[in-house]
Amino acid sequence: MSDRHFGKVALSALIMSLVSTSVVAEDIVTVQSKRSTAQTVLGSTVIPFREVTLTAQIPGRVLNIQGDVGTMIRKGGLVAKIDDTALQAKKNAAMSAIETAKASLRNSQAQYRREMISPRSKDISGMPGMGMPAMMDIYMTRPMYEMMGDSDTGYNRYSDLMNSATGVSQSKGQLNQAWSQLNQVNAHLKNALSVAPFDSMILAKMVEVGDTVQPGQPIVKLGDVKFKRLRADIPSILADNLHKGMIVKVIINSKLETKARVAKIYPIADPIRHTITVKFDLYVNVKAKPGQYAKIFLPSASSAKPVLVIPKSSLIQGRSLDSVYRMNAKGQRKLRLVRLGAEQDNGMVSVVSGLAQGDRIVNHPSVRSNTGTISAEH
Repeated sequence: MSDRHFGKVALSALIMSLVSTSVVAEDIVTVQSKRSTAQTVLGSTVIPFREVTLTAQIPGRVLNIQGDVGTMIRKGGLVAKIDDTALQAKKNAAMSAIETAKASLRNSQAQYRREMISPRSKDISGMPGMGMPAMMDIYMTRPMYEMMGDSDTGYNRYSDLMNSATGVSQSKGQLNQAWSQLNQVNAHLKNALSVAPFDSMILAKMVEVGDTVQPGQPIVKLGDVKFKRLRADIPSILADNLHKGMIVKVIINSKLETKARVAKIYPIADPIRHTITVKFDLYVNVKAKPGQYAKIFLPSASSAKPVLVIPKSSLIQGRSLDSVYRMNAKGQRKLRLVRLGAEQDNGMVSVVSGLAQGDRIVNHPSVRSNTGTISAEH
């Protein structure tokens, strides 16, 4: 075989290879109408699952704060303590009042029992006596005294019993009052100690050791950081596309990409900014810190409407205007200018104008598409 003949064969094989590659690379796709996957990116903040601010319940000086910002505290653990010296003095006074009331109650009960057993109305020591023996006074002097209308033994006994019973009741009331004062002091003593209502981290300190606080003044802010959330103020038009349990894409600190679930949508919008607060739950093992910035990708307001989509690979490269090759009824490629919209998932892009649903276009257009049966459509 001559070198010239061999060269022709090789050239023919190369041409066939290029043509075959071009044919395989190109394919015809149909313009489809799908629901838009366009997204709007909004900023949000990582927050603890729940937060609580502990405030002072009694006035006094702060004696202790358990740790600095970032310190973990178990549920029921001491967070802060306020000076309770004055309360301790009131507690001692209340305990003394209790002992006094107990002694008074014992004496009143003894007097009542004495009146029951040995009534004062039958005591002859207060009678005139007339110098006669006690027996004569019981059987003669007292009946004669009652006949004269100067005394009533039954009424006197009733009055003495009521007097003794009243003493017992008063003593019991004084004892209960003393106990109430002690319970009140003990409650204030508990308020002098601020404890963690759940396993939490100190997020902020509003006072320092030695500061004097008043009731209602914030001391520390705690947060449950085992579980984390995102909080975002979302425009009302976008919030309408959300529902509880919906999964959205988020990027934390501009590098950590993860998912979040819509946990709570507040029912009331901000009357000034016209936004609705929405909270999103993050996965438990997501490495995020409270206060970090996060981006949330939400469905746009127009995502509920169907749009025409085509593969981005069908766009002709190297042209200043976006264009594709559309197949006409005769199977000819026609250049068609298009106006593109937002990018969609899976390498698709929406088309605003230039094509209609059902049009057939060339995907992965090759150089061969620039020759042959091609003419521009207007």
